[in-house]
Amino acid sequence: MRLSVIVPCYNEESCLPTLRATLLHVLPPLADEFEVILVDDGSTDGTLDLLRTMARYDSRFRYLSLSRNFGKEAAMLAGLEHADGDLIAILDADLQHPPELLGDMVALIDKGYDQVVARRTRTGDARVRTAASRAYYRIMNRLVDVELTDGVGDFRLLSRRAVDALLSLEERNRFSKGLFSWIGFDTAVVDYENVARADGDSKWSLRSLLNYGIDGILSFNHRPLRLAVYVGALCTAAAFVYALWLVLGALLNGTSAPGYVTIMCGIIGFGGMQLLLVGVVGEYLGRIYHETKHRPHFLVKETSPTTAEPEAPCLDD
Repeated sequence: MRLSVIVPCYNEESCLPTLRATLLHVLPPLADEFEVILVDDGSTDGTLDLLRTMARYDSRFRYLSLSRNFGKEAAMLAGLEHADGDLIAILDADLQHPPELLGDMVALIDKGYDQVVARRTRTGDARVRTAASRAYYRIMNRLVDVELTDGVGDFRLLSRRAVDALLSLEERNRFSKGLFSWIGFDTAVVDYENVARADGDSKWSLRSLLNYGIDGILSFNHRPLRLAVYVGALCTAAAFVYALWLVLGALLNGTSAPGYVTIMCGIIGFGGMQLLLVGVVGEYLGRIYHETKHRPHFLVKETSPTTAEPEAPCLDD
């Protein structure tokens, strides 16, 4: 059995030596052969130089260097397209996805599962963050057409046929959490405790997390468009009732000067609602626009050599 491990990397120079040492300890007992595919997603530090060194002296460590930062979704897809293992794992370079868990995940694959998903507990997270995350997933699961689980990310082990199913999906706007769930197949879940980064800072800002959440909502359903229809119908009905109330008031009590506050609130409220609904429609149109251009998800500028030199330097310092 051959195991491929895909590791997206973006400015992870400080974490790579520890990652390499950990993988060399964990992987040999799990598979007859293994490969580690490290995808440099346009790093601006010394990540690529370190990947070159790792691949130069150990052919089991391969790297792909993308021409610029395309994002984690593209980096994972690049790794999946280049992996040739019977089993394929995806994990982060910062060791927040503990490689030691791969042993339990391989054992579950041997029992007939096609996906084994690692689910992170929220032990140690701030209460506000935990509550916000749970609320987001509750909303998501009411809107989207697939089941998403709080704490489940990209850390998972896939069979060859599950990966082939993923690669057959040609959409440009990829939301991997949803795609992993959409392909189905028998899935097992393994829980693990929250783990701190080995070094460095998270690359996810509040803005990027918010954009990622919006992508998730829009990628797997058209319910926001249906909601726009309902909101428009509700506003039309409310306007009709209000107009009827004004007419009846005028007939019973005579005409009066229209209220400035009422007019301004109506203009601002309905104007803002129209902009919001136009924005929802625009998001879907933008996705259609990107799909029709058929641009590649990523461009590779450099790959690792096919052979390794005999003596490896010390990379653990």
